Amino acid sequence: RGLNVWFGRMPGGLLHTNIISCAVFSAIAGSSVATAATMGSVALPYFEKTRYPQKLVLGSLAAGGALGNLIPPGITFIIYGLITETSVGALYLAAIGPSILVVVLFLLLILFYSYRLKLHEVTGSAVYSWKDRLASILDLMPTIILIAVVLGTIYAGWATPTESAALGVAGSLVFAAIDRKLTWTMLVESFRTTARTTSMIALILFGAYFLNYVLSALGIPQMLARYLTSLPFPGWGIMLIIIGFYLALGTFMEGMSMVITTIPLLFPVVKALEYDPIWFGVVITMLVEIAMISPPDGTVLYVLQGMRTKQGPITDVFSGVMPFMIVYMFAILVLMVFPSIALWLPAAMM
Repeated sequence: RGLNVWFGRMPGGLLHTNIISCAVFSAIAGSSVATAATMGSVALPYFEKTRYPQKLVLGSLAAGGALGNLIPPGITFIIYGLITETSVGALYLAAIGPSILVVVLFLLLILFYSYRLKLHEVTGSAVYSWKDRLASILDLMPTIILIAVVLGTIYAGWATPTESAALGVAGSLVFAAIDRKLTWTMLVESFRTTARTTSMIALILFGAYFLNYVLSALGIPQMLARYLTSLPFPGWGIMLIIIGFYLALGTFMEGMSMVITTIPLLFPVVKALEYDPIWFGVVITMLVEIAMISPPDGTVLYVLQGMRTKQGPITDVFSGVMPFMIVYMFAILVLMVFPSIALWLPAAMM
């Protein structure tokens, strides 16, 4: 509601609101599936009353969900940082520039389709004054405060990611109490979900460390690094091969599993090629996000398909997300050509 006041009058305004809302929510959730599920539950019933093309609606929500891990505090950065012993705070800072790049590219893509499909004729949004827009900021204040608490304490060096997460939980409880939604039922469900998620991640990390130990003992990463660096290709050519490998892997493998099983193998190669580990962490996270919206196995696609009240074929979701996938891949190429988009901020602030 708050963001629609600002973006609703743009051509394809509600689609822009999808992307921006997902981006803002990602800065709290840190999860693509949570972002897609939350924003999808709000947006899909509303869009059924409009004349927006269903495929484009689903594609924008899937693309917005794919921002969940890229925009700090994404979970993938924590896993990558633990496996490679890279600073999570530096990874979060490095992700800001690429996150803005991807959001802007998504908005430009929506603008292109808006003019091509004449979506400015179906916006149907009311005209808002600047007084209405300033008043709408009140709707965004709880979210803005939570983002400031969670990310601000990390960037300022006042808290570790774990401590800032605890502060975020405390802030959420305060806002839930103010909104009179703090109930025992909600708390019990939250505790149960937290225990389930934490146990899953702990087991994944245990498996990752064990796999890392076994592979290192066998000398496989070192052998792979020697082989790839001996190929008659420049460093950027080998990096393109690695990116292509991840894009292919993402069509049939879950994103977190990709990180766990491949980073112990490929990280020594990246270091041998003298690529920055922080830059590579951002690229890997972007590739994981592409995997989560890649047909036919993208997790986010199935989440959105399951939330549709007007059921249709899942191919609607597949075809709707393809233009956004291509734009996401283009963003990775831009990041390869201009690595400073990711590396400038960590260098300046740390």
